[in-house]
Amino acid sequence: MLAALLALTLGSAADSLRLVVNGRDSAIVARSELQATYVSADAATTALAGRVQRLPNHRFLLSVGGVAFEIADRSSFALSDGRVYPLMAPARERDGRLEITVQLLTDVAPRAGARLAWNPVSRRLAVVAARSMASVPASSPPATVAPPTVAPAPLAPATVAPAGTRPQPSGSAATRGVRRRVIVIDAGHGGRDPGMRGWSPDRTPVREKDVVLGVARRLEQELENRGYAVVMTRSSDTLVALDDRGKIANRSKGDLFISVHVNAANPKWRDPQAARGFETYFLAEAKTEDERRVAQMENEVVRFETDADAPRHDPLGFIINDMAQNEHLRESSDLADGIQRALRRVHPGPSRGVKQAGFRVLVKAYMPAVLVEIGFGTNAAEAAYLNSESGQRALASAIAEAAAEYLGRYEQRVGNGK
Repeated sequence: MLAALLALTLGSAADSLRLVVNGRDSAIVARSELQATYVSADAATTALAGRVQRLPNHRFLLSVGGVAFEIADRSSFALSDGRVYPLMAPARERDGRLEITVQLLTDVAPRAGARLAWNPVSRRLAVVAARSMASVPASSPPATVAPPTVAPAPLAPATVAPAGTRPQPSGSAATRGVRRRVIVIDAGHGGRDPGMRGWSPDRTPVREKDVVLGVARRLEQELENRGYAVVMTRSSDTLVALDDRGKIANRSKGDLFISVHVNAANPKWRDPQAARGFETYFLAEAKTEDERRVAQMENEVVRFETDADAPRHDPLGFIINDMAQNEHLRESSDLADGIQRALRRVHPGPSRGVKQAGFRVLVKAYMPAVLVEIGFGTNAAEAAYLNSESGQRALASAIAEAAAEYLGRYEQRVGNGK
C-alpha cells in the first residue's frame, strides 16, 4: 500500500519535487545544475518519514525507507551496510545542512533495499510497505550510473578515520580468514573529463575515459573469477573527484588500489606520434622530467571538478597522507614491478618500466597503490589495440594475474613475519 507519492516536476528554472502524502500536496525546492538535481536532505527525509543525523568530520547519516546511508560532504559516494554506491554528483553541506541528489532517492536508495520504488513512466517515487514491494513497479537504473560493484563477501562497516590515523590493514591477523581480499579498481577520468584523446589508423576516435572503463570492467570480471572481492570507483561515465577515489578505497577496506590510465606523448618530443609502450607508477617523488609530466597530466582532472567536488586541502593533511603512504612504498613498488612483467607478455609495445611520481589519486589510498599507463593513445596503432575488445581483455587478464601473484607473495611474507 502506498504511503506517499513524489511527483517530479523538473526541467524548468524553478524546479521542485511535488509531494503527495496521504492526499495532501506539498513541495520541496529542487535545484537543477549541470551534473544533477539537488534537494534538501532534511526536507526529503521529513516527507519520507526518515531523518538526517549529523556526524563528526562533515559526515551525515541519512535514513530513508528503512535504509541508512553514510554520506560525506563533497563525496561522490554513499555507503550503506558496507556497500559503496556512486552518485551522479557529490553530496554537499551548506550552512550546516546536507543537500543530496534526486538520484540518491530514485535510484540508489531502492537498489540498496529501501522501501522506495521509482516509476520512470509516471515519474513518481513511491514509499511502500515492506509486504507491498513486490507489487510496486521496479525502478529503472539511469543510463549514467551503473550498480555498485561489490563482491558478495560483506565489507566491514565503512568509517572515516580521524586525521592522523589509518584504517586497520585488511591483511592483518585480525581480519585474515574473515573476508576475501578486496581489490579496488579505478578507471581514470570520466564524465566531462575525457582524458587523453587519440585516433586509431581508421580514424576511429579513442577517448581515455572509455578505454580505461572497458579495461576496468574486464579486470573486475577477471578478479572476481579468481575469488577476489572487487570495488569499482566508477562503473559508468561519471566524474569522480581524485581525492574521493582513494577515500572510497579506504572505506571499502581495500587491500590493493589499481588506477588505470592511457598515456599521451609530449607534443615537444621529436616524433610524439611514435611514442608507445606501457609503464606503471607508484606514489613517490618524481625523479625525472617525464615522470613529472605524466603526473601533471593525470592530475589535471581537478580542472574539471566543481567547487563542490574539490576537496579541502591543508599542509598538515598532506604530511599525514605522505607518512601513511610511506609504509606502502615497498609493497606498491613490488606490485608495480609485477604488473610490468605481466604486461610484457601481452602488450605489443615496449615496457617503459616502473616509475614513481606524485599522483593525487594515489595519495589518499592507504594501501599498496599503483597507476598503470596501459599505452599511448597518441600512437594510432597502439590506440587501436587499446580500443579493441581483444586488447582490453588481454590487458585485464595480465593485470589480474599480477595482482594475484603479488597477493600470494604478500601472504608468504606475512606468514614468515617479514
